[in-house]
Amino acid sequence: MRDHAPPPRWAVVGNPENRRVTLFSGAVRAAGLPAPRIVPWTDVLRAGGAAFAADEIVRIESPGENADVDRFLRGADDSTRVEGGVRWYAAFTAAIRTLTGGLRLDDPDELAVLFDKRSCHGVLARAGVPVPQSPTSDGATPVAGWDDVRALMDAHRMPRVFLKPAHGSSASGIVAVETAGGGRIRATTSVESAQDGRLYNSLRVRRLTHEPEVAALVDALAPDGLHVERWWPKASLDHGAADLRVVVVAGRATHAVVRTSRTPMTNLHLGGRRGDLSAVVRATGPAGWAEALRICERAAACFPGTLCVGVDLLPAVGWRRFAVAEVNAFGDLLPGLTGLPGSGAEGLDTYAAQVAAATREHVPHHPTRNHRATA
Repeated sequence: MRDHAPPPRWAVVGNPENRRVTLFSGAVRAAGLPAPRIVPWTDVLRAGGAAFAADEIVRIESPGENADVDRFLRGADDSTRVEGGVRWYAAFTAAIRTLTGGLRLDDPDELAVLFDKRSCHGVLARAGVPVPQSPTSDGATPVAGWDDVRALMDAHRMPRVFLKPAHGSSASGIVAVETAGGGRIRATTSVESAQDGRLYNSLRVRRLTHEPEVAALVDALAPDGLHVERWWPKASLDHGAADLRVVVVAGRATHAVVRTSRTPMTNLHLGGRRGDLSAVVRATGPAGWAEALRICERAAACFPGTLCVGVDLLPAVGWRRFAVAEVNAFGDLLPGLTGLPGSGAEGLDTYAAQVAAATREHVPHHPTRNHRATA
């Protein structure tokens, strides 16, 4: 009788109270494996690092949604604050390099790229992945404020653009800008300006139509770095603009969700809604849908040292062309969603799919069981 390798041991760097950690731990247990060792982000940051055993499979979870961790990384007491992205990025990328040992499911250098929208856009473009046009993906084009944005819009004939904080997430600090005849300006954003001049994320999307107000907002955002890209004309579904979040695990597109909105931001916490994926597949046709998934897999292939990414895919009007807006390191929080047909992750949620893939990669002779996560 052949001896089998011992069950893999998991370790998760995360915030223990966060549902991401809870869901992933449930997926590990549902696979018949020992519960993972949880290493709190607060411990990593206070101790200046953490060490892992050679046989531990190490997963890094998002450091978000924890006031103490945010204070360490951003230097702010209010997690709704927009500013502080440069400090957060420097602290986070430094922290992930203090983790030693173990079998890592990510690459620190790749994480550094994934959390810089300018660098990530440039990597995708150089690899031939379709992306919206951007004059800032070279990382060398300065954007010191509104005057630079207007100059770039004019020079590249881009009357509609998205302005994104270089190190933001969850639509934090995003401004969608439109110009029209007669010098008219309209900006759509969820950023609120307080009386003290500080910027805060809101759950309410608002529109600004006076250029001095738009200029003041962009000038306030610019010190943390801005990524400028052409506004992609999205296809519509259910009377709203539509895009997709596609999760790619071990190089294969496994899960997808449609997001629709009547505003430029489709994020669910900003009023976006989940759309009908079957309607999207019908609209694209079998060949178009296969091409959409291939584009997501090509985007993920730019980060071969990272097991799982969430790709934000933009379908163009008519559902015949696609572009990648962003690639997210922590883009797998899609509770209850099971794998696409033919993906190899049927019946598995995003976390169970990653447990199965990582176990196959690191412990090839261990007999894993394809149980759906119960958390």
